[in-house]
Amino acid sequence: MWYLHPSQRPHRRYLFSTKQLQDQHVIPKKKPIKGEKSVWFSPKINAMATKTPAGEDPKKLERTGRVREIGSQAIWSLSSCKPGFGVDQLRDDNLETYWQSDGSQPHLVNIQFRRKTAVKTVCIYADYKADESYTPSRVSLRVGNNFHDLQEIRQLDLVEPGGWVHIPLEDPGGKPLRTFMIQMAVLANHQNGRDTHLRQVRVYTPAEEMSLGNLPRFTTTDCLKYSTIR
Repeated sequence: MWYLHPSQRPHRRYLFSTKQLQDQHVIPKKKPIKGEKSVWFSPKINAMATKTPAGEDPKKLERTGRVREIGSQAIWSLSSCKPGFGVDQLRDDNLETYWQSDGSQPHLVNIQFRRKTAVKTVCIYADYKADESYTPSRVSLRVGNNFHDLQEIRQLDLVEPGGWVHIPLEDPGGKPLRTFMIQMAVLANHQNGRDTHLRQVRVYTPAEEMSLGNLPRFTTTDCLKYSTIR
């Protein structure tokens, strides 16, 4: 018996034998039924979802002098947390600690600035190997002036992430988004987990937003700490 396999171009078809498909564990091995008709086989049925690739360490981006981390300028709040697993752990620059929610979904991270701020990228660190069912699988980013006018601008699916995930924020013109508030919502976890773990969240603005005139960009940590007005 032969099975028809449609390629991604509808007008082309490929034939695969029963043995070929059984050897690839696409169909179970069984005795052919007399008079059984050929069936369509779609490679999407057993295709494995591509894992979310790990992004570059944000600290390397900071050292280029093109971006600056501004999370310390914001007020952070959470929808819920286990005692000892809250904002401090989310912002302690330690990948071994984490925020753990303690409530119903969605789980929220609220980031509020005192003035309208340009945000270029939000970076989150998630580790499926360590956290398994606590690992987010779908994340939404919302922006606005306050809790009452938030609008979703990005929704991201994560597949077994194992490192930093960079989420760019841009306005329709391709420029960094200016906002008073960012809300990150964890909509779902792997394996239908209830609570979530996030190990770090970092927020970046273009360095030009805070630079002194047209000074050249500094690349060392010692020089960078003197490159802005505090």
